[in-house]
Amino acid sequence: MTRAPYPLLLLLALAACAPATRVTLLPQEGKPTAAVEVQSKSARVVLGQPYQVAEVRERGEVAEKQTNASDVQKRHGQLLSVQPAAEQRFTLFFMPGGSALTPESTAALADVLSRAIERPGGEIVVIGHTDRVGTVESNDALSLQRAQAVRQLVIGRGFDAARVDAVGRGEREPTVPTADEVDEPKNRRAEIVVR
Repeated sequence: MTRAPYPLLLLLALAACAPATRVTLLPQEGKPTAAVEVQSKSARVVLGQPYQVAEVRERGEVAEKQTNASDVQKRHGQLLSVQPAAEQRFTLFFMPGGSALTPESTAALADVLSRAIERPGGEIVVIGHTDRVGTVESNDALSLQRAQAVRQLVIGRGFDAARVDAVGRGEREPTVPTADEVDEPKNRRAEIVVR
């Protein structure tokens, strides 16, 4: 089960005649399996469908309900208007065996930066990957080198260094699964998460 992150939940403590706590599972793009467990002293429910609601009464009973986007907007519109924007993901590709971006990815970097800068307080995480050419150890090092190279490009274009992280995943998470020693261009990449 995927634990629901902050934007998925509306948790409200209400007055005496209403539920003590109400939890609404909001849909999240790209995460259809998101769920949240709601537990009181005497009951437990798992919310697994968008707009499913759990209301916890003062004695601990938990009632399940279903709502919809319109009702949530009517009830919690003010809260929804201040939640952070959903993260954005981009992928850049590298030339074989090193940390030089392909010409197409070098051109795309400007768009990534402009989107990151538009987000007040935003941060960037760069995750480097490799194909399966070379040893696991050398690919671990190369993936980190790629992530750090993109990080330096981002910083070099004026983004605050304190808000850019770089990590390497080596050959462990290929976009295209291959046998060992296969040179797959789609696996020589860096994922950039702007949030």
